[in-house]
Amino acid sequence: MNSMVAITLPDGSARQFEAGVSGAQIAEAIGAGLAKAALAVRVDGVMKDLAVTISHDARVEIITRRDEDALELIRHDAAHAMAQAVKELYSDTQVTIGPAIENGFYYDFSRDEPFTPEDLERIEERMHVIVDRDDPITREVWDRDEAVAFFEQAGEHYKAEIIAGIPADEQVSLYRQGDFVDLCRGPHLPSTGKLGKAFKLMKLAGAYWRGDSRNEMLQRIYGTAWAKKKQLDAYLHRLAEAERRDHRRLGRALDLFHIQEEAVGMVFWHPKGWTIYRLLTDYVRRKLSKAGYEEVNTPQLVDRSLWEASGHWEKFREHMFTAESDERILALKPMNCPCHVQIFRQGVKSYRDLPLRMAEFGTCHRYEPSGALHGLMRVRGFTQDDAHIFCTERQITEESKAFCALALEVYGDFGFTDVAVKFADRPPVRAGEDEVWDRAEAALTTAVEATGLDYTANPGEGAFYGPKLEFVLRDAIGREWQCGTLQVDFVLPERLDAAYVGEDGERHRPVMLHRAVLGSIERFIGILIENHSGHLPIWLAPVQVVVATITHDGDDFARQVARTVGAAGMRVALDISNEKIGFKVRLHSVAKIPLLFAIGKREAAEGTVAIRRLGSKDQEILALDEAVARLEKEATPPA
Repeated sequence: MNSMVAITLPDGSARQFEAGVSGAQIAEAIGAGLAKAALAVRVDGVMKDLAVTISHDARVEIITRRDEDALELIRHDAAHAMAQAVKELYSDTQVTIGPAIENGFYYDFSRDEPFTPEDLERIEERMHVIVDRDDPITREVWDRDEAVAFFEQAGEHYKAEIIAGIPADEQVSLYRQGDFVDLCRGPHLPSTGKLGKAFKLMKLAGAYWRGDSRNEMLQRIYGTAWAKKKQLDAYLHRLAEAERRDHRRLGRALDLFHIQEEAVGMVFWHPKGWTIYRLLTDYVRRKLSKAGYEEVNTPQLVDRSLWEASGHWEKFREHMFTAESDERILALKPMNCPCHVQIFRQGVKSYRDLPLRMAEFGTCHRYEPSGALHGLMRVRGFTQDDAHIFCTERQITEESKAFCALALEVYGDFGFTDVAVKFADRPPVRAGEDEVWDRAEAALTTAVEATGLDYTANPGEGAFYGPKLEFVLRDAIGREWQCGTLQVDFVLPERLDAAYVGEDGERHRPVMLHRAVLGSIERFIGILIENHSGHLPIWLAPVQVVVATITHDGDDFARQVARTVGAAGMRVALDISNEKIGFKVRLHSVAKIPLLFAIGKREAAEGTVAIRRLGSKDQEILALDEAVARLEKEATPPA
């Protein structure tokens, strides 16, 4: 007689089954509806195939499309379905590696002939056929050498190479769907029909075998897959919207900046773009001054010895640009913190001087691979709204609370009200002893809890010298951008011998809080452009109002209006060209100018302006003085 096992379900109830019961049988026992919807099973917290048998008391949960982690399963199976489709259509192609990734999946293929966009359409159509066939997906366990021989005979030399790297005494997990067999740990859906139709192949790319440039270049096909068709449609809409908002395209269209090959990863700011840059830094400068920060400026080129002392040379050397002069090796600073310590060390500091808040719009340079560069979002030369707070250990909480309040206020001024906070603890490669990290993490935990902010963990992502809080902004189309940071550092003051005289008359190490609100100014401008689709808040717009004539009868008054608006401190352009007013409205709308003052014969006679706002078909007639007074109020930067 078979023994029985107790299966505990998510609602806490328990059922008895014969030992060896499968996940599918448990789903069937619960109900036909669940059995039909079931994709996989979680046993004691580990996801497994529905076909897995359970011979011990266990906690069991049936996974359906509604479960969040079903998405990775669907995407993994989509990669296998794509590989199966490729093999059915192009039998001479070798399949290599194909994982699920964020928002989708990819698979790398070895094929003499390049894939084309038309091939992607054929492959996607065949994937739909495979789904319609509803081939069972079954797991098989083979001896390693048997699996190597199988794939070698099939001409799948890359798969054979992967399997040959597995220890000889280990067995190999393979999955079969139809005539297609692939190496995989699993788990997988019970059949190809469970994949559904919410997938799409997106693009082609190159990828070296095993990520090594010395190896063969493979062809990578990317795709996206979702649990439901409406999720796929929403994702494709977000991509289209992101393309429409792309700051690189808008930067060209609005004449803000450009980047060229002679200065890879560096920004050429045009007058309008530099106006935004100056307005942004002026705004931050006012905020910092009110918050008690003192602004400094430090050198760009600093001797290697300082970077060795700080630990950056060991931990960060591959990202640093260097130069030689007078037989010395200098580095373009990748960050400002060691230089700020040098200012702190000048003269004797007392506990009465703390907290000391030192700010710099510090220009930094970091080597980023050319393939990682992306407009303003990823550059090699950038400026940070950087600051360091030198304080005592007892002052960490109050200074952290003040910074968090400042950061959220700034984000709100730019229209970002959905802000998440993440706690990033010690990374694998770091400076300082574990005991020091314990103190730093405990101090930051106490500080963030004192703010009352909700936060989530981001394990292993701290800076190499200390744990940090990360401030993540959600933009108008739901994307997340990590901008501000607050880091607690006990390491750098020790390494660079920073000290203050305490109440006891003895030397003590200050704690160093590294903090930035915007992060990279360049990147934040890119985020702003995309969030607002180029239609920036009026106080940030490089041109706030254009005065445009309807007929030449209004030219003289239009000039007067432009002078009056400019004298009130606003950024104004004058358009008295021969074009019709409809053309002018379209032209300046495309240029994202927030306000247009239309001037015709009647406006000139009455001393009024017809105001059109970007994105609105309505217009408002106001006396010139009233219009300027209203504009002054709207155009004033946040306090």
